[in-house]
Amino acid sequence: MLNRRKELGLTQADIAKAVGVSRVSVSLWEKGETTPKGIYISLLAKVLKCDVNWLLTGQGSPEPIEKEATIVPVALQPQGAYPLISWVQAGGWSDICLTDLHEADYYPCPIKCSKNTFILKVVGKSMNPVFTEGELIYVDPDADAENGKYVVARLDDENQATFKQLIIEDGHKYLQAVNPNWPTPIIPINGNCTIVGVVISSMRLF
Repeated sequence: MLNRRKELGLTQADIAKAVGVSRVSVSLWEKGETTPKGIYISLLAKVLKCDVNWLLTGQGSPEPIEKEATIVPVALQPQGAYPLISWVQAGGWSDICLTDLHEADYYPCPIKCSKNTFILKVVGKSMNPVFTEGELIYVDPDADAENGKYVVARLDDENQATFKQLIIEDGHKYLQAVNPNWPTPIIPINGNCTIVGVVISSMRLF
């Protein structure tokens, strides 16, 4: 797999983005420490322009290499894989085009979600112990922001998003930190906040 990738002029990041996994997963595949499974096998074979059996067993010969294939086109990004973006990008997500995200890592979502879903890595400890720092959260802008849901919101006076629990009481809305020891446990929403999306799932990489 490693030699094939280099013959095609692809990087591990190219493969990861096209197949919908992390660069770490691609590295583990190349080292033989793990094996791609399910849909990832066929996607990987398509990107590397090789036979699935050759990819898994090393037997036989790969298909002829197309000399012009030096990059992975965006069209090869699988359905069900979503970009890991920064908190600053999340704050302006509605203004971001997919063409701005070629360097992002893509991960499949474990549950059904909209095509506008994106991923953030949790920073800080305001949501401990429900969510831990470094955990990945899947954010769906098309999901309904209901009372008690975990949401990503953009405050008008800040240039990035924040992650809190949405509380709706007596017609008033608040953003609440789950961590009881957080210095600012509740932020009132007084027309100065936009809900970017609802957290629908999460994943720990460790």
